[in-house]
Amino acid sequence: MVAPLLQSQTATASQDHQQQQSEYSAAAEDAQLFAVAEHGAVLSALTNVAYEVEVPTPTPTPEPEVASVPEGDTSGGTQAEQTAPAPIQPPAAYTGGGSASEWMAAAGIAESDWGYVDYIVTRESGWNPNATNASSGACGLVQALPCSKVPGGGYDPVANLQWANGYAVGRYGSWANAHAFWVSNHWW
Repeated sequence: MVAPLLQSQTATASQDHQQQQSEYSAAAEDAQLFAVAEHGAVLSALTNVAYEVEVPTPTPTPEPEVASVPEGDTSGGTQAEQTAPAPIQPPAAYTGGGSASEWMAAAGIAESDWGYVDYIVTRESGWNPNATNASSGACGLVQALPCSKVPGGGYDPVANLQWANGYAVGRYGSWANAHAFWVSNHWW
């Protein structure tokens, strides 16, 4: 609440003036005078006026308490209430062998597209199945973003290429078109 301490500096507004105004103009005038009016009185000269401001102290919101369930307690609650969600683990690094042609064949990529795939993968990861972009988190041979897009694991070269095959054909219509886009834009 804001209220002037010096009531002697106020004057009563003319009632005749208020009766001649429309409700809208009176409301607009009141809104503009809100800072200087209190109960129909208007401040005259504002010299040496002090104001008292009352600001309520906010009450802090308490943190919610998390109930813990003792080990082995099956007396109540649902499975969802008793089991905390497992933390998300990043995909395991690839440790197997294989060559680019073996991976592409296993991924079901037509041999006629291998040149396009080789061009893109060489520039994206250098054929390193464990390649990870430090700033974006893109991973694997084709730098899938996010890495979790790749079913079976972003670092598995066959799974990465299977996902890339669907992406290239689905988004660009063919590996040839994906290659042309990559050449023009340096990304795909």
